[in-house]
Amino acid sequence: MSSPTVIDVWVADLTFPGYMDRLHQLGRAFEQAHPEYRVNIEGRDFRALSQQIAAAADEGCAPAIAEYYFSVTRAARDSRTRDGQPLFASVEQEIAGRSEILGEPVVIDDLLPAVREYYSEQGDLRSMPTVVTTMLTYGNRDLLRSAGVTGMPRTWQELEAACVAVRGLDGGPSHAVTWANHGLFFQQALAVQGGLLADRDNGHAGRAGRLNLESEEMLAWVRWWRRLHRRGHYLHTGKIPGWEENIKAFADRRVALRVTSSNDMNYMAMAAENSGFEMTVGRFPARDGRSYGGNIIAGTSLWLRNGLDEVTREGALAFLQFVNNPRNAADRHKDNSFVPVTRSAIELLEKEGWFEQHPYHRLAGEQLGSHPDVEGVPPCRGGMFGDFAGVQDVMTRAMNDVLADDIDPAMRFGEATREAQALLDAYERDRVENGVRSPQSLRVEYFKGVGMYTGAQVAEAVGAGD
Repeated sequence: MSSPTVIDVWVADLTFPGYMDRLHQLGRAFEQAHPEYRVNIEGRDFRALSQQIAAAADEGCAPAIAEYYFSVTRAARDSRTRDGQPLFASVEQEIAGRSEILGEPVVIDDLLPAVREYYSEQGDLRSMPTVVTTMLTYGNRDLLRSAGVTGMPRTWQELEAACVAVRGLDGGPSHAVTWANHGLFFQQALAVQGGLLADRDNGHAGRAGRLNLESEEMLAWVRWWRRLHRRGHYLHTGKIPGWEENIKAFADRRVALRVTSSNDMNYMAMAAENSGFEMTVGRFPARDGRSYGGNIIAGTSLWLRNGLDEVTREGALAFLQFVNNPRNAADRHKDNSFVPVTRSAIELLEKEGWFEQHPYHRLAGEQLGSHPDVEGVPPCRGGMFGDFAGVQDVMTRAMNDVLADDIDPAMRFGEATREAQALLDAYERDRVENGVRSPQSLRVEYFKGVGMYTGAQVAEAVGAGD
């Protein structure tokens, strides 16, 4: 009897309790269905994974499937082997129109529209999305009701009015709202206005060459944020990004509203339960007088190595469908509150009564196009350009200067534009000269080790266990 074909899979260990255990279980389940394969799943530090993949590719031992954080999607597309060949193949092109692979139904046409849009290049799905998040607003319903606020704020003006009401409460919190100083918030604030960070439709209609961090939409967002801060409504933790500090502020009832990722849904609900208040959820507020222009997503996707032998390639492609079959995508949502990536997964959750029991989990999928009968789903406007992490660092440091030192927004973000452009130019040189190998080009978080928070950190902030 021949030995099973090994499929090496390198994934980002996001450190949420039990996260890797569930992935290993997924691998074993695939092996049971396909005993001719063995799935070797390795969890690696998400901060270093993309650099480790590049190093392994140089040694000729890159994994068959590699996971990349969304901020290095452009780098994954651009990565080349030493002989100049693309490091990764297009998932859609390798599927080649088939409806199943090794008996696993192909799921790419079932992906939520906004999710498929982000990971596609000119309509061609390059990688398989798995972890998907978007931006939401969370509220302490008890505090909001006491302040006379009956619904979640839908616009910037409504959010500011809610802040005024909350701060007028006798014995109420000193501040009303908080969010992290992180690049995701700038992106979402631009998206809802129909604004962009880069030319060529944020890098989706061609390779982005110019960045603009001082657009009218950016400055409108920055000035409104500064206004909330100046008036004492916004809780500025003084940290970049301050994830742990602002989730703890919500848990401790020191604010009534927190804007953050849908990824935090389970932990925000746990914080509310532990603190004895009712939570409510709404979408990221729109700018007054503007139609809701779009959303962004964050998360990860799985990439298929180019040039695999046929047996390994077919097994890897089948595994990519397996991870997003309705059952597995639905369970991933339940475990970590990631957006269910397919409509079939959402239908399964509806059928099982999940959303009836957990109604707040429905909103994130709806705003990414979960229902085929809902027309006019806003486009996914997330940026697609090199050294995304570095550019996010530039934005957050500029914002900190505006909040902490009251620097003029137009002046500071004009300076930020020039700094960000230099980073993009450096990435493009690395792409042309080296096939994307610089650590800067492959980083997924900010300078000096700041940026994303780990699952362990957020769990500790709200007192969660395994």
